[in-house]
Amino acid sequence: MRCQLTGREPGFGKQVSHSHVRTSRRWDPNVQVKSYWLASEGRRVRLRLSAKGIKTVDKIGIEAAVARIRARGEKV
Repeated sequence: MRCQLTGREPGFGKQVSHSHVRTSRRWDPNVQVKSYWLASEGRRVRLRLSAKGIKTVDKIGIEAAVARIRARGEKV
């Protein structure tokens, strides 16, 4: 999954065991599905946001966050 606001995606790398055997793994971002009331359109919007994205929405507001998401070309 990827964050709609910040664009965070999984990171890929290797897990190294005690015997130094390397296997592929991925680090997933903490993505949550959260709904907000969008007053300008009179409806709720459901967004896939990382923990940092949720904090950003709290800071800048949902209207500005939706404007940023739409500026990236994503449908809300």
